[in-house]
Amino acid sequence: MNKKSSNNRQEIVTAAILIIGDEILSGRTKDSNVNYIACHLTNIGIRLMEVRVIGDDEEAIITSLNELRAQHDYVFTTGGIGPTHDDITAQAVANALRVPLIEDGRALDMMRQHYSDDKLTAARRRMARVPEGAQLIQNSISFAPGFMIKNVITMAGVPAIMQVMLDDITPKLQVGKLMHSTTIVHNQPESTIAAKLEELQCQYTDVSFGSYPFFKDGNVGTQLVLRSTNKSHLNSAKKALNNYLDSI
Repeated sequence: MNKKSSNNRQEIVTAAILIIGDEILSGRTKDSNVNYIACHLTNIGIRLMEVRVIGDDEEAIITSLNELRAQHDYVFTTGGIGPTHDDITAQAVANALRVPLIEDGRALDMMRQHYSDDKLTAARRRMARVPEGAQLIQNSISFAPGFMIKNVITMAGVPAIMQVMLDDITPKLQVGKLMHSTTIVHNQPESTIAAKLEELQCQYTDVSFGSYPFFKDGNVGTQLVLRSTNKSHLNSAKKALNNYLDSI
């Protein structure tokens, strides 16, 4: 995949998130990474198309990863790269891409910023194992790196660590045109404007019209969210919708 600057954006760059962890599926841990990654990707011009949550099962990771990386420009994984026996993500990624998993000297050097050699136990050295040929992702909190290989970005599940890893890898990602959005609040049920929304959607084909009902003070209203990579068309669609709402 060729990297492009923000001044030479492709029309669309897509991504998926693969959340890995039995603790997520059991409800013991509440995931907050999806929302953070989704907002981040939207802000830089990458469209999140799919999210999957799977357990700590190597075959499930390999199957999901190979499906998602074939369908999208990027796959972001979180979870399963810690020091314990059930942290199997690095091995699964290596197997999915059919490359060896190696103890990376660069990763060990990063970890030595935080651990003395006598503290680099066998368990901690597990966090220096990455697929051969991977690019390391800096971790300024605990120093055990994530990694990127081909279009797979593998990060920690701990939110604070995931976030610094995401910041580190972002400048190296290819991005698409930014998605602009605007919101209109309509204090009536969405059924009152359904036909008009369909008409406007046909007229403004590159603008997405989303309709989301809400309830406030016993009344039903509708939040209308318009999205497009073309800001001029978005503004025209918003004006047309506002004109209609003012007339009813």
